[in-house]
Amino acid sequence: MGTNNKIGGGGFHHVALRATDFEATVKFYTEGLGFELRQAWGEGDKRIVLLDTGDGNYLEVFAGGSGEPKPEGYYFHVAFRTDNVDAAVEAAVAAGAVVTVAPKDAVLGNTPPTPVRIAFVQGLSGEIIEFFQSTGEHQL
Repeated sequence: MGTNNKIGGGGFHHVALRATDFEATVKFYTEGLGFELRQAWGEGDKRIVLLDTGDGNYLEVFAGGSGEPKPEGYYFHVAFRTDNVDAAVEAAVAAGAVVTVAPKDAVLGNTPPTPVRIAFVQGLSGEIIEFFQSTGEHQL
């Protein structure tokens, strides 16, 4: 983990991209740029993959993009690693952020199932920030 004592660990975890052509986008990043598939879940327009960019930082690709511009653009959140999601949210709120998704436990994918703890806040300029904590044996 990183050395950021304020949010507990720190460091870039992932950026999320809303893909208009999911298969082509995944192929572009995996075959074209050499990213490695680390986790996949969901079906149809709810499909999501986490692609390792090569150093343990990820690109998260969501299916279901319409091609129409979104207020937040095609990249719609940035995630930071932490070893304590709850403390990171508290620090962010104390600095003026607003919680949009309270801290919660989730399980990503099934190869292998990967337990995580996540939360989302809205920053001062409207940006969406995710705090991401790997909580199981399989670390992301």
